[in-house]
Amino acid sequence: MTQDALFRLLAQAQQLSGHADYTIIGSLSILGLEADFSIPPDMAMSVDVDCYTKDDPPKIFGLTQALGENSDYHQRFGYFLDAVGPDLASLPDGWQARLIKVQRQALCAWFLEPNDAAVSKYARGEPRDIRWIRAGLRAGVVSSVMVHRRMRETTFLDTDEQQRARSLAQADRDWLERPAW
Repeated sequence: MTQDALFRLLAQAQQLSGHADYTIIGSLSILGLEADFSIPPDMAMSVDVDCYTKDDPPKIFGLTQALGENSDYHQRFGYFLDAVGPDLASLPDGWQARLIKVQRQALCAWFLEPNDAAVSKYARGEPRDIRWIRAGLRAGVVSSVMVHRRMRETTFLDTDEQQRARSLAQADRDWLERPAW
C-alpha cells in the first residue's frame, strides 16, 4: 500500500460523504511518514485502511458498501476502507495531539504516530502486529523506550490486555538487546 493509493481511496470517500478529513489508525497509519523514510514492507502490507471521518466518526460507516471489504472498489483495487471509530484501539493519552497531518489539495489525512500505533498493536497482540512493530523497531521509526513510556499513559480495555501488551513489549525489548551473531 502507498500513500497515493490511500489518497485515491479517500478521494472516493470524500466524493461519497462530503468529508475531507480522515483519521487513519492501524497498520497503514505508517503511510503518514512515507515522504520521510522508506517504509519497510512488513509495515505497509495491509489491504484494509482503518479510518474514520475526523469530524463525524459515525459517518464513515455509511461508506462500507461502496468502499469496504468485498465492495466493487475492493475488487478493482485490491484494498478497502475498514470503517472504525476513534475508540476502537487502546491508545495512550494525548494521541490526538500527535497525529501526523498530510494534506493533498482538499483532502487531509491524519495518521496515528508510530509509537502510539505500536501501543495499540501490543494491546491486540496478533502475530501480524508483532511483525509490524519489529519492522518499525528495526527501521528506527518505533522506539521501545517511547512505547514503554506511552504504555504508562494508556487506559487499556482490561487488566488482561494491559498485561499482554506489557509482556509483548518486554519480549521485544529483550529481542532488541540480544546479540545479532
